[in-house]
Amino acid sequence: MASRDPQTQMTLVQRQIQQDWANREYIEVITGSIKKISDFLNSFDLSCRSRLATLNEKLTSLERRVEYIEARVTKGETLS
Repeated sequence: MASRDPQTQMTLVQRQIQQDWANREYIEVITGSIKKISDFLNSFDLSCRSRLATLNEKLTSLERRVEYIEARVTKGETLS
């Protein structure tokens, strides 16, 4: 088995180090992107829940009004 000369060995190590840094930078970009997506989804979820809660309150209020009007109509009362 022939051993590599020191210069070739150093070049190989430098390439490995450069590749390692490139991989770490790539992982950092991917991690940052995943965090941004996660933050957006959490914000979107909160916004949707808030809007749905508001719509639910409005719908409940409308349902009560309809029930009240139906009861008055059933009794024959005027709505004015």
